[in-house]
Amino acid sequence: MSPAPPAPAAPEPVCVVGIGADGWDGLPAASRQALQHAEVLIGGPRQLALLPEECAGERVPWPTPLRPAVPGLLAAHAGRRVCVLASGDPMFYGIGRTLTEVLAEQAPPAAAPQQPRLRILPHPSSVSYACARLGWPLEETEVVTLVGRPTENLARALYDGHRLLVLSAGAGTPAEVAALLRAHGFGPTRMRVLEQLGGSRERTAEGTAADWDAPPADPLNVIALDCRRAPGTAPLATVPGLPDAAYEHDGQLTKRHVRAATLAALAPAPGELLWDIGGGSGSIAIEWLRAHRSCRALSVERDAVRAERIGRNARALGVPALRVVHGPAPAALDGLPTPDAVFIGGGLTAPGLLAACWEALPAGGRIVANTVTLESEALLADQYRQHGGELVRLAVAHAVPVGGFTGWRQAMPVTQWSAVKPQATSPSPSSLPEETEQP
Repeated sequence: MSPAPPAPAAPEPVCVVGIGADGWDGLPAASRQALQHAEVLIGGPRQLALLPEECAGERVPWPTPLRPAVPGLLAAHAGRRVCVLASGDPMFYGIGRTLTEVLAEQAPPAAAPQQPRLRILPHPSSVSYACARLGWPLEETEVVTLVGRPTENLARALYDGHRLLVLSAGAGTPAEVAALLRAHGFGPTRMRVLEQLGGSRERTAEGTAADWDAPPADPLNVIALDCRRAPGTAPLATVPGLPDAAYEHDGQLTKRHVRAATLAALAPAPGELLWDIGGGSGSIAIEWLRAHRSCRALSVERDAVRAERIGRNARALGVPALRVVHGPAPAALDGLPTPDAVFIGGGLTAPGLLAACWEALPAGGRIVANTVTLESEALLADQYRQHGGELVRLAVAHAVPVGGFTGWRQAMPVTQWSAVKPQATSPSPSSLPEETEQP
């Protein structure tokens, strides 16, 4: 009996090597060895230029756009020793995440554990260098990246006395950041632009956002912010219930106290997706997104003017990723990704809307609907009878002048229904029909 053929050798893992502004001299022995033995070297032109001639592998610059090209690029060099160059720590806003996702998608299903397909050799990140230079505790420093992201993302992190590190998209980012700070009432903020961290050309430029006039920075820079609010600038809290004045609106706005109660019932959690139906000015979706940077939301609004206004509010309040869907519900809901929670702030009487939203929710998903009209209140009472949950009435009164005295002015009460969709249950054996003998 002839021996079985040997099993094919496991493919070499893709090696990802972090490299800093100090280039080859700053790499440890393991990283140098991996680069010297690689048959293919993939990276940005700046990173590839940092390698000496003794790294003799074929040099392949990343194409643009990068993400769609990754699967084909790895397939083109399958079976070869591949090293990918990354700036600093590859798993900190770097190429490491993209490669991890692509290789996971390509991995064949198998019962037995597979050999690792990725080997990562990190380098200190620019954030580690920056904190070391500034004397800031790394664990207490918030980081906002503007690489491939709108500058408006920074707005949600602006709080008096807060320390921030901003990962720049290029040489012009510091000026853009200074302009955003001034526009949001944070002109007194101290700015330090740290360039070429860890390299021989490291330098720091310093000033305030109010008087920032430094020339464009080196493209490789990190911005350190000691946030200071200008006198008269209204503070915005981290919790739901921002002041109504924070929003541009035409009266279609879930008011502050009701908004806070609504967000509490919706219970946003990291990574979850909200459908905000009848968006109005977008306040519910915006404050859902402000709850955590990984939260996702889309706002459905049939009125074109209001839909544009929702986008402006989202950008002004630091959550430009809010997706605005222009169209009437329930028709506009077709094809949308499955929500974790649904809020209905308008259009409750549209035929089929409540049923469509309940059907779209997975088990454990939450639904909250608010109304001030008797007709819609009757619909919510019916949903309460069908699905349970909570039916509450929210009443808010404000103190107002009454002649020379002060009295209460009652706002229209809001009826709110909230529920959690239950898990599907199988019928218990006792509830199944008895079998009967067939003649």
